[in-house]
Amino acid sequence: MLRNVPFPAAMPAILALLLALLLSALLLRSWCPYLVHDVRNVYRAVILAIRIWNYKRKQPPITLLDVFLQKVRQFPDKTFVLFEGRALSYSELDRQSNKVARVLQGRAGLRQGQCVAILFSNQPLFVSVWLALAKLGCPVAFLNFNIRGKSLLHCFKCCASQVLIVGGDLRCSVEDVLPSLRENNITVLIFDDKCTTESIGNDEIQVASDQPLPLSLRSHVTFDSPFIYIYTSGTTGLPKAAIITHSRAHLFAFFVATCDVYSNDVIYTTLPLYHSAGSMVGICGCIYAGATVVLRRKFSVSQFWDDCRQYDVTVIQYIGEMLRYLCNAPKKSNERDHKVRLALGNGARPDVWKEFLNRFGNIQVCEFYGATEGNVGFFNNVGKIGSSGRISVFTRMFMPFHLVKYDVDREALVRDANGHCIEVAKGEPGLLIAKITPKTPFLGYAGNSVLTNQKQLRDVFCKGDLYFNSGDLMMLDHDNFIYFKDRIGDAFRWKGENVSTTEVADILSVLDFVQEVCVYGVTVPGHEGRIGMAAIQLQSGRDLDRSQLYEYLRTHLPSYAWPRFVREQKQIETTGTFKYHKVTLTKEGFNPMTIQEPLYFLDDQKRTYVPMDQQLYNSIITGQVKL
Repeated sequence: MLRNVPFPAAMPAILALLLALLLSALLLRSWCPYLVHDVRNVYRAVILAIRIWNYKRKQPPITLLDVFLQKVRQFPDKTFVLFEGRALSYSELDRQSNKVARVLQGRAGLRQGQCVAILFSNQPLFVSVWLALAKLGCPVAFLNFNIRGKSLLHCFKCCASQVLIVGGDLRCSVEDVLPSLRENNITVLIFDDKCTTESIGNDEIQVASDQPLPLSLRSHVTFDSPFIYIYTSGTTGLPKAAIITHSRAHLFAFFVATCDVYSNDVIYTTLPLYHSAGSMVGICGCIYAGATVVLRRKFSVSQFWDDCRQYDVTVIQYIGEMLRYLCNAPKKSNERDHKVRLALGNGARPDVWKEFLNRFGNIQVCEFYGATEGNVGFFNNVGKIGSSGRISVFTRMFMPFHLVKYDVDREALVRDANGHCIEVAKGEPGLLIAKITPKTPFLGYAGNSVLTNQKQLRDVFCKGDLYFNSGDLMMLDHDNFIYFKDRIGDAFRWKGENVSTTEVADILSVLDFVQEVCVYGVTVPGHEGRIGMAAIQLQSGRDLDRSQLYEYLRTHLPSYAWPRFVREQKQIETTGTFKYHKVTLTKEGFNPMTIQEPLYFLDDQKRTYVPMDQQLYNSIITGQVKL
């Protein structure tokens, strides 16, 4: 309408229009400060959906293995894995995995669809064996290298595998169960140069052909086929094998790209590859981006920033405990001298998060939340300290979830007169549940329909609806940021690992001086999660054999699952439904001033449990004693 108006005369109208647009933008930013982030995340989610849909409709479908092979063709000489000073390119890992696949096929007669369990520490061979088995069309079960004996046998059996492949450095982990495996005609192959029937030597691998394997070996693989099994300790019993399909693997990997990881990045992970964070986010995310990953056998506080400088790391993976360890380390003059721009992980406490940024520079922390087997997840890429994610109207469209009232003391959902769950108000913690639909499925656990059903809630808001029970209490604030508050049920998290109290209690109950045992987690100031504690009722006339207890735990449980505190009780109280009063025990903690019964603390140096006194208690609370 200003077309025929002389320019000088039109200036006031143009300025008014520009001013109106500026004011509208300012008001919109004031009312919806995260609109740009929300729109950006939705755009990426749509791109993800389109890409995965295209991958799925291809014949055969494009799996993560195919994405890896695309990267091999795209930049064969680019470094894929850096490990202990050694650089392996995309093409080198491709050829190496071809060799390994041929050796495994010859030694074990593998066929597509046959599950294979592997037990490896963090090293390039883990990746080579994984890729080799994918090329043979075999799903892979990642065994936790910390577990032993009964737990190891259980994990192996529940994925119905007939083949176990072990890294040479972990041979001792399987020696005590080898007789049992042999009795059941299980093929065990160990990657080392020892001259035994189970050994696969380096010479055998090197003489194998490195030519591509025929696609026919994986011709029946679909998007819904199992890709890997990852074990998670839940609320009851022994670890469960969560099913990760090829479709779900794409979701894990694409998440990394959503957090601004690109092909020129170098990702540093010390997280164990048997967990989804290390393997699916770290390795698969690296493949998706076409980036480089730096592997380390385990986390080291003293070497962390030196490694970052040596390898020009730009992205680090973390769990909350790692950030706390780094912040507690002595300060150095060069601790801001690095190229790290992004930290990707979960479990960062707000105080540790702030300290981490203050000490180590302008690093974007991208905190996320999600269970390996779950159908719901969040991520916070806007830098809101302490939050696990930003919730928008679009989030609920793609991923319908609710926070519902949960009675912690009764360990039960709160339902209304109609038997339906009740949503909590903003600012109030509630149990996170997510609707199970074809687009947000819950695949459950391999070989365990009972535990799969236990994670499902029915008739939540109406007759016949079905929801996944995350087992986590979350809180949504008035700015629509979501926060992790606590874990419910018979599990707690320590050292980045889920600990099943039922599993620990079952193992302790075998001791001949134990009549009843109740295991639970207690909080310690300055530490993430909860640490294990056991209330023990002794057999009549028996004493607590503290040294035997220590040695027994060392043999049968990984260190993160050991009860660090033990409390003797004349009788362990139960409810009317024969459940232990864990809420009361948890609240009472391990303070010798408030607990009159005998208390003990696990002393690693003395290799036994020592009596807990006030001086030792104060040393633990102030952080002088390392846990």
